[in-house]
Amino acid sequence: MSKPRRIERICVFCGSSAGVDEQYSRLAADLGTEIAGRGYELVYGGGNLGLMGAVSRAAYNGGAKVYGIIPGPLAAKEIAGETIGTIEVVETMHQRKARMAELADAFVTLPGGIGTLEELFETISWIQLGIHSKPMGMLNVCGFFDSLLQLLAHQIDQGFIAARYRGLLVVEEEPGALIDRLLLHETPKSSVRWITPAQA
Repeated sequence: MSKPRRIERICVFCGSSAGVDEQYSRLAADLGTEIAGRGYELVYGGGNLGLMGAVSRAAYNGGAKVYGIIPGPLAAKEIAGETIGTIEVVETMHQRKARMAELADAFVTLPGGIGTLEELFETISWIQLGIHSKPMGMLNVCGFFDSLLQLLAHQIDQGFIAARYRGLLVVEEEPGALIDRLLLHETPKSSVRWITPAQA
């Protein structure tokens, strides 16, 4: 049996909208509560609207340290009212992702839009390039990611993604089960050694 990983901070990628199903916000809040309850810290995109707000408020209210990383041009759009935790303003989206990756020991993706998927896939590509080997999780709320997971499986079957990456993403429907698996997850090894996220 694998030795549990040491995790101190979990980075959460998620939407700045709440979506149409209240389960999205409920599970986002449950994840924040779970992170706090385990004594972890939260790294997220810095907004307090939508699922970003739900996960960060729950983590903060549960006693977790919360680090929000946000580009200056998005601050007015994604922050409304009182900010949560420590907010670090950077210049670009690329700096945001690099900083989030630098701070985090593991990643969890919740439902979201194009920006959320872009964060997910760039972070996955960094594993393929040997930039990091941190575990990647996905909270599949109400089957939100089913079609995406089917596409990834199809890409592997068609030879566009190496078969060793089939188990790269840890997928669960409940926050506790997801974190339990992330602690024991063996990230597939890359054959490439690239550069650090801050240099990427």
